[in-house]
Amino acid sequence: MIREKLIKFSLFLCALVSVVVSFAIMLTVLIEALKFFQKESIFTFLFSTQWAADQAFVSIDGTTGHGVFGAASLFWGTFYISVIAMITALPLGVMCAIYLGCFAGKKSKNYLKPVLEVIAGIPTVVFGFFAVIVIAPFIVMFFSALGISASYESALGAGFIMGIMIVPIVASLSQDCIEAVNAKRINAAYALGMTRKEVVFAVILPEAMPGIIAACLLALSRALGETMIVVMAASLRPNMSFNFLEDMTTVTVHIVQALQGDQAFDSSLALSAFSLGLSLFIITLIINMISVYLINKFHKGKSL
Repeated sequence: MIREKLIKFSLFLCALVSVVVSFAIMLTVLIEALKFFQKESIFTFLFSTQWAADQAFVSIDGTTGHGVFGAASLFWGTFYISVIAMITALPLGVMCAIYLGCFAGKKSKNYLKPVLEVIAGIPTVVFGFFAVIVIAPFIVMFFSALGISASYESALGAGFIMGIMIVPIVASLSQDCIEAVNAKRINAAYALGMTRKEVVFAVILPEAMPGIIAACLLALSRALGETMIVVMAASLRPNMSFNFLEDMTTVTVHIVQALQGDQAFDSSLALSAFSLGLSLFIITLIINMISVYLINKFHKGKSL
């Protein structure tokens, strides 16, 4: 009895620590971000496309300058590259999940599942090197053959390799949703004379769709927070362009840049990292809340 109470208390303590630490991180970021917005305009931060944070401590005549912190171009680059990543990862991940969950035999699963797990465990810096050495030259060569100018540091290269990185997330979570579909409905569909393909697309996928969408949203949250691939494959230049062959950057890259150097911690440049972090935290929180809602909806539908 004492042993069970000790285990229960230990589990409660671990859960409490994780919640307290998460809340402390959120509170710290919020406090520092509010300090930034006391110095800088929140309207400029959200809607201006000019990010010239380096002027916050260096000016042309050598005196202290005032930076311009317009993060709209950073948010644009973040979402643009993430959308390219999702366009890459969504069809690959979902089709992989459909094959593993509905068509693959036991032998195929034994080979393919470890491959997905290996891909999920590859460090992002390795993906970044692959994007720089293989993907970027291929993109330039391909579009140059079509007479289109392309940069070696492009949103397409970073988004594509980021999509490959998050394929295991989409595939694994989507497979779990597909395999969790009520077996009675599947057997009833077979009893009506439906083929396996018809069962998959008419019964399994519609029922598993909320869970698949939630898996894609969780993968999108992962893409929004990626830094290393963007640094290596998409440059550091804020760029609000629709051209996926141009270089652009993301919020996370400039968070790292803002905290580098020897500027004062309470300077606008350093505090801008917390404002960017708070914005990204709110965005990912909303996405995760939608994901949780869809997952709960999926489980409620499965229990009926």
